Amino acid sequence: MTKIRVGGVPEHFNYPWHIAIEEKLFNKENLDVEWIDFYGGTGELSEALKNNEIDIAIMLTEGIVKEIIEGSNFKILQNYISSPLIWGIHVAANSSYQKISDLENTKAAISRYGSGSHLLAYINAKNQGWNTEELDFEVINDLSGAIEALPNDDAQYFMWEHFTTKPLVDDGTFRRVGDCPSPWPCFVIASTENYYQNNAEEIKKLLSILNAITEDFKEIENLSEILAERYQQKEKDISLWLEKTEWGQKQVKKETIEETQNQLFDLKLIEKKLPYQDFVVKS
Repeated sequence: MTKIRVGGVPEHFNYPWHIAIEEKLFNKENLDVEWIDFYGGTGELSEALKNNEIDIAIMLTEGIVKEIIEGSNFKILQNYISSPLIWGIHVAANSSYQKISDLENTKAAISRYGSGSHLLAYINAKNQGWNTEELDFEVINDLSGAIEALPNDDAQYFMWEHFTTKPLVDDGTFRRVGDCPSPWPCFVIASTENYYQNNAEEIKKLLSILNAITEDFKEIENLSEILAERYQQKEKDISLWLEKTEWGQKQVKKETIEETQNQLFDLKLIEKKLPYQDFVVKS
């Protein structure tokens, strides 16, 4: 049986993986798939992939595009979530900041440099007409770091997936002052080029099983209830999230890679652009 270690954030997007593992669907194809949670998001996943701690990662589109341009030996296997990610913009509950525009010239908490929380802070600043060259950051590693940093005023705002942080808004830890949707489909499935070349058939089987689940995912009976219980969410929030979220089963589009590169380049977050084929596995 081929062992495959898959890493991703412990969020509701990734429930299809858990269905496949818990129902032993991968085992039927002689695949032993282990899921590993990464609370630090795409930046932490990139490090794990480089260090051979995992074989496959579910990463944000902007994060892997930047990594590949900067020389990481990564390849996109396929798209995973084909809708944008809704990034909530959060402040401490007792903060004096009331709207996004109040946050100009303040410090953003980010999980790490090159992460989604870092890159989307630039997208938000651009949307707001701020000087993107003057952004200031505090590295907090993960969500628990932000829970500490914002009330202590080590940073003034934090961007993280809207629905994942909703319970922290509901319980009065954070206050959300607005949202910033990513300008592209948000999650892709990736591996190193070497791993793909050595395990192409196994990866093909794995993706085929996963895609069969995601194609009909929203048809699962009582799905909102299941997800709400598993991820400690309110059922009405999960229902709203499901309405906004689409899973993809095909390779990421050329236009998505071009749009992501163009925005990152304009924001001076990458120094060059690469052709589409440098990002994706050869089908």
